[in-house]
Formats: sequence, structure tokens, C-alpha cells
Amino acid sequence: MMKMKKTIRLKAIRMTLIAMALFTTSEFACAQQNQSFTVRIKGMRCDDCAHKVMDKLTKINGVDDIQFNLERRTATISYNPEVTCEDSIKKPLIGTRYNPTSYSASDIIMRGYGQHMEIVTEADAQKAIRALQGLTGIDSLAPHLDKHYLFIRYDANRTDKATIRRALIDSGFTPTNYYSSSKIKFALYQLPAEQATSATEENVLTINGVDDATINIKKQTLAITYFIDQIGTTTEKLEKDLQVLGLTFQRIP
Repeated sequence: MMKMKKTIRLKAIRMTLIAMALFTTSEFACAQQNQSFTVRIKGMRCDDCAHKVMDKLTKINGVDDIQFNLERRTATISYNPEVTCEDSIKKPLIGTRYNPTSYSASDIIMRGYGQHMEIVTEADAQKAIRALQGLTGIDSLAPHLDKHYLFIRYDANRTDKATIRRALIDSGFTPTNYYSSSKIKFALYQLPAEQATSATEENVLTINGVDDATINIKKQTLAITYFIDQIGTTTEKLEKDLQVLGLTFQRIP
């Protein structure tokens, strides 16, 4: 009798282990069932736009994750197909500013922007052009010596601003965003070697009024694009804020 009870208990344990294994496998399989798709959202131009799209889509039961690419203006949406579908996910956006359209990796998505940097002579301009000509996705380059910037037209499906900026930095430039507005100013500073770090760059970006900042570690230079008047920012205030950060610098004309 004891032997029979022991056998029954062993069988029960084996059945429990098998059931647990099946449940775990089933749970894993469900996790693997998520699907994803990518759409272009041409009206999505900034972080605020992306947040608005996210607010609409995360309310949909079954949407698991959303990844945005603002340069391409795309959203890649992961979802559970047992709960929702592509059409249901797109529905809240259709007819709005954020109307979704099809996306393909073969699409040509042209973008253009300016980078203010050390372009003073024709030789500087040619150096900047050479730095980018070999990059996949570059369409055209237009240097403007009078305002010291390079206008770059590129395919955002084949390259991006970070890659372009890295190529310019590696070629000896310190590029920052260029704007034609009279309320935007640019400054270039020489830093001591120990302060020419990515941490310094991140700290400068926290200063009120600063739109963009780049450090060229090799050249020990800091370039800043900043607003004036809008929030009381002036060049003098900017430099005081840099001193508050503990920076020692010399302005380069």
C-alpha cells in the first residue's frame, strides 16, 4: 500500500512538472507572438508631436511598444495580434495632422539642414565637402562662407544627422545647428583639454537658452547655438552660465 501511494505521488509530481513546463512554453510562445509594423507620419516633426502620437496609440489595448524616428518621421509599433490589428491602431490617427502612410526601407526621404562651423575660406569649405561626399545618403552640399555654415541635403533613410556630425567632427570641425533667425546666435570657445569632454557637452545643453552644443575633443573646442531675447539670454549671460559650470574658456572670433 505504501509503495502504491509513493508511486501515485511521484506520478502526480511528474504531471505537475509537465504542466508547469507546458505553461512556461505557452507563455513564452505568447510573448513571441507580438508583431510590428512601421508607418510614416509626415506631420510628426518634434518630440511634442511624438508624445501626442504616443498618447493616442498607447490607449489602444494590445499596443506593446512604439519606437519613433523623427528624422524619418516614422513610428514602429509592436502589438499583440490576438488583441488588436494594424487598422485599429492606425484609426485614431487617420484624418488628423498625424495621418499615417506606408513606409518602406527603400523609400527616399529627403531632409535638409544647416551646420554652423569653422568655414571661413574656400579651403575650409572644400574640406567640409570632402568629409561628407563619401557618406551614403548625401544628396548635395552647399557651403556659405559669409555666414559660416554648410547646408546639407540628405536621405534620412540611408544616413542621419548624428553620422553626418561625427564625420564633420572627425575632419576637424565643431558643428552646431544653424538658423537664419536674428534671435539665434553662435559662439565658439577654446577649452582646456581636461574640460573638452562629452560630460561638458551634456552640461552645456542644460543651460537655459542653449539650443545645441558640440565639443570637438581633439581640437578642444566648444560650439554653441543659443537663443537671445526670448528668455533673457544674452552672450554675457551665457558666458556667466558657462562659468557657473566651472568652465575655463576663451572665445574664438
